[in-house]
Amino acid sequence: VLACKVKQTLDLDVIPHMTCRDRNANATRSLLLGAYADGIRNVLIVTGDPIPTAKRDEVQKVYQFNSRKLISYVDSLNEELFKEPMNIFGALNVNVRNFEIELGRAVEKVADGAKGFLTQPAMTDEAISNLKHAKEVLGDQAKIIGGIIPVVSEKNGRFMESEISGIHLSEEMINSYHGLEREEAEELAIKYSLEYADKMSEYVDGYYLMTPFGRTGLMARIV
Repeated sequence: VLACKVKQTLDLDVIPHMTCRDRNANATRSLLLGAYADGIRNVLIVTGDPIPTAKRDEVQKVYQFNSRKLISYVDSLNEELFKEPMNIFGALNVNVRNFEIELGRAVEKVADGAKGFLTQPAMTDEAISNLKHAKEVLGDQAKIIGGIIPVVSEKNGRFMESEISGIHLSEEMINSYHGLEREEAEELAIKYSLEYADKMSEYVDGYYLMTPFGRTGLMARIV
């Protein structure tokens, strides 16, 4: 609904996330048709996180699709129903230990209809190396949009490293924020963001930026 509102009000292209959890095939089809009718022409498809343990007595999980099956389903709507196809994006985790498996899944998703991938934040040299490999394998078959997330404090960096799945930061980067005031930390966040944007520039078709704690002014400076 928010994606449709942004599209209608500002005429900006948007890429809403769509998870596979909590909807059966009928609900999924209904949501896709409604979004399409309201002008949405892009969708990012991810499997979705499992239900937290504390909620499992109250909420029943529904997984009629996984990300590959849902990508294939949207692609079938493109062929059978949508006059103007919906661009399908998937996720690409450049921080996993065995990137060959992740890249193999990406190749399969391209075969199922994915046109591009949004990566997890690529904020280490290993992640940049994986991006390079992904570009070599995927070539012109799919767009790659590189993810960047500014680290705004030592505490923020340690939380992301230990608690958020799919994000990996070097200990050196985290330690460099030790003892910094907010303005100093933001300057360092900009430095790192631009540094890794430059490192990945040869291997991506664009960037997407994740905003920490609503700091839109910081993001405007990075842009």
